[in-house]
Amino acid sequence: MPDSLPRSASRVAAARLLVAVLWAGALWALGYIAAPAVFAAVPSTVAGDVVAVLLHRLGWVSLGCAVLMLALVRLSSDLDAGRRRFLNLLVLAMLACALVMWAGLQPAMAQMRELAGPGGVRASPYWTQFAVMHGVSQLFHVIESLLAAMLVLKSR
Repeated sequence: MPDSLPRSASRVAAARLLVAVLWAGALWALGYIAAPAVFAAVPSTVAGDVVAVLLHRLGWVSLGCAVLMLALVRLSSDLDAGRRRFLNLLVLAMLACALVMWAGLQPAMAQMRELAGPGGVRASPYWTQFAVMHGVSQLFHVIESLLAAMLVLKSR
């Protein structure tokens, strides 16, 4: 960050980077560390329930970070119009990924787990549909994770 920036612009830029890192870190920690660790440590029916709760909370984190990032980008006097537009589109793309998973795929997958009963979704007639939705959800998570890396790099 150049020394010529006013102190308030420097603080907004630092806050922007902090929120981007928080959002990216939450995505990466849950998707690539916590969820696999939970599935490795406990039976898959319990792991699915635990990870579902974590993903629901990640949805709230994503929503909060998106709102903060959009506000911070708007307040950023250190950004030219093109970079501001790019960051806004990046945040909106990440938010779209998060909303597809949080409001669409996760509730549908939770309903399938509930309908499957105590035997678990693998032993139910819903397994194929669940597996497809899980794969789509993972794809959205990977896309959001890559967008998050770009957001961190471009938020500086």
